[in-house]
Amino acid sequence: MGYTSATMRIESRKLIMVAALLGVAVPLLAQDAPKPKPEETEIWEPVPTVVTPGATLGAPPSDAIVLFDGKNEDEWVYAKGHTPAQWTVADGVLTVKKDGMGNIETKKSFKDYQLHVEWKVPANITGSGQARGNSGVFLASTGEGDAGYELQVLDAYNNKTYVNGMAGSLYKQAVPLANPARKPGEWETYDVVWTAPRFNDDGSVKTPAYATVFFNGVLVENHFELKGETAFIGKPFYKKYDRAPIKLQAHGDKSEPLSFRNIWVRELP
Repeated sequence: MGYTSATMRIESRKLIMVAALLGVAVPLLAQDAPKPKPEETEIWEPVPTVVTPGATLGAPPSDAIVLFDGKNEDEWVYAKGHTPAQWTVADGVLTVKKDGMGNIETKKSFKDYQLHVEWKVPANITGSGQARGNSGVFLASTGEGDAGYELQVLDAYNNKTYVNGMAGSLYKQAVPLANPARKPGEWETYDVVWTAPRFNDDGSVKTPAYATVFFNGVLVENHFELKGETAFIGKPFYKKYDRAPIKLQAHGDKSEPLSFRNIWVRELP
């Protein structure tokens, strides 16, 4: 049986009254709900470790492992054979020795870290492109030769080359976001945050490697996801490892050798 007009009017009034009551009830319920307290979102523990910053810009903080302080190569060995490193140390500077012994790497191995390294192309540098002050900082040295993950070192001041191989590049993978290079003969600075890759038991990649790089205080690599180890020819690839040394390259170009100073690292949890 259909509704009469009177019945419909009554039902409409009922709906309006219910809606009105709900409109009053919802604010009342909201008023009754307890308000969150500021301390509910406060975290008190664990307390971060106190670290004393370096006395000057670029100086190692109190928790840093100093890899080169201008005095000796006690923290370094040749990557080939792991005999004591014998590059040239003079006037607080470590200079590549192109004596056929090749790259040097740290005695210690690292996983995730913050790295500071300063380097200089000689003022009288010769050559062009990749043959102009070529070297590299290998953020993880996974074998002899040039195996690992390379942050390129090269004169980038008015020196044209392929952009994924210039200073500040993660070699053959990441083009730097800017070119803040100084003139040859002036000190350059890299500050790096390295997140090592993780691997499954079968050797497959669980999480890739990431690198953030500041070049003379300018961000040039922003948490870049690497596709694997450096490859001069072909595509990058991943090879399972856990911890690895940091390596400095003795490149085979004919230009004057590079110099390094003030190298330190902070292991990250």
